[in-house]
Amino acid sequence: MQHDEMGGMTGGDSDVLLVIDVQNDFCPGGALAVPRGDEVVPIINRLATRFPNVVLTQDWHPGDHLSFASAYPGRRPFETVTAPYGAQVLWPDHCVQGTPGADFHPSLSIRHAAMVLRKGTRRTIDSYSAFYENDRNTPTGLVGYLRERNITKIVVAGLAFDFCVRYSAEDGAGAGFDVVVVEDACRGIDMEGSMAAAHRSFESLKIPCVSERDFS
Repeated sequence: MQHDEMGGMTGGDSDVLLVIDVQNDFCPGGALAVPRGDEVVPIINRLATRFPNVVLTQDWHPGDHLSFASAYPGRRPFETVTAPYGAQVLWPDHCVQGTPGADFHPSLSIRHAAMVLRKGTRRTIDSYSAFYENDRNTPTGLVGYLRERNITKIVVAGLAFDFCVRYSAEDGAGAGFDVVVVEDACRGIDMEGSMAAAHRSFESLKIPCVSERDFS
């Protein structure tokens, strides 16, 4: 990170802003709305102006995705089943490929973003992280992309703090990048203590949670 003449942090050539899943279905009125999820949009738009490198992720599921409760007769959203790769939360159908719910929020405006990474595209496996599918082994290719561009630091924002933001931050740190989470540019779901669990994880991995003010 660099510091501008006002003392705030700003992204340099070796930094990337990683914007997680700011899509209609995760915002109020969407199929899997994160409470107040749309509040992150203006914050992220402002942050993006301070980063020459921006990557957007987009949940992009086939209509019969294994993580959808509708695929399991008698099951309800937010129940848990055992998938071949471990525990899987069942979600309402969301971010189905080519549907309006899968589109980015209409007010998200980051024209210089160089990459859109679509995840969760395989029917038989979910993907929270921008780096790996939920088997924790199948890569998305993002590590290679960032390394080829000589990125060393990842600044994470988006939805939801306690799921896709958390897993992306953890995996980015595990891949050897310096990672920072802009907490007020995120919103969470908070299922069964998941927000507190995310904070504990970040603390143990020494992933700082900062605010937009640190970049102003």
